[in-house]
Amino acid sequence: MHPTASRVTRRALIAGGSAVVAAAAVAEAVDLRLLPGRSTMYRALGLDGQPGRIPDVTPVPTSSGSFVSKARGGRTVGWTIAAPESAGPLPIAVALHGYGGSHRTFFGNGLGYERFLAEHIAHGGAPFAVAGVDGGNRYWHRRADGDDPGAMVLDEFVPMLEQHGFDTGRLAFTGNSMGGYGALRFGGLLGASRVRAVAALSPALWTSAGDTARGAFDDAADFRANTVLGRQRELDGVPVRIDVGNGDGFEPAVRTYVDGFDTAPAGGFEPGAHDAAFWRRMAPAQITFLARHLHA
Repeated sequence: MHPTASRVTRRALIAGGSAVVAAAAVAEAVDLRLLPGRSTMYRALGLDGQPGRIPDVTPVPTSSGSFVSKARGGRTVGWTIAAPESAGPLPIAVALHGYGGSHRTFFGNGLGYERFLAEHIAHGGAPFAVAGVDGGNRYWHRRADGDDPGAMVLDEFVPMLEQHGFDTGRLAFTGNSMGGYGALRFGGLLGASRVRAVAALSPALWTSAGDTARGAFDDAADFRANTVLGRQRELDGVPVRIDVGNGDGFEPAVRTYVDGFDTAPAGGFEPGAHDAAFWRRMAPAQITFLARHLHA
């Protein structure tokens, strides 16, 4: 038992629960609609580990813009790219945001990847670019109303990145929560001939349609058509890393998913919640993983 567990009172549990609700509302609204008790208990018992912190270094340059997406029904879609200086085309990782996020999620005061990337390069790591794009709260696949953020990424955004001079022949996907699911889905759709690596942070996964959060899928048929569970073989030949906190409400479903691989993905399960503190702690390992395989 954790050394402080015996001293946790009902008041502490309530206070811990309030803190989790506040954090989850900002970081990922879906979390507490799944298994609120799990996250609350782990947080109150101090089992989430040390929070990750964005390094205090000069960031790699970022640029932002927007385009009108036909795949998303004419919506204006924002994007942000963090790219170090380079004499030639850089490989690139597309970073997919979680529920309630945006193209800025992986940058700035969110997850700070432009600073983690700078630190990685300063320590001798291979350079690459990271690009975020707006997908709304539509779980990165075509919806019944015609909105298709999946096609937006694969048919519009990736070609745009190539036009901007990035080497999309060396392409990876990463993402947090809803975006972690999206990264796994896109990696499977494109396969090893197109994708160098997939790195998922706390992917939002469910083992059955009845367990899903409202709005994640249109109905049971939509879930069956787009779930990544049972489709692990589609990622054969693609290096995969998955990091999940033990206090994350999605942990049981992610564990089921991971167990379905013939060869276990890199990463694993360790203290942490479904929040930015965990995602920042995992960022250096995720970036190192992406760099290694983008330059393989």
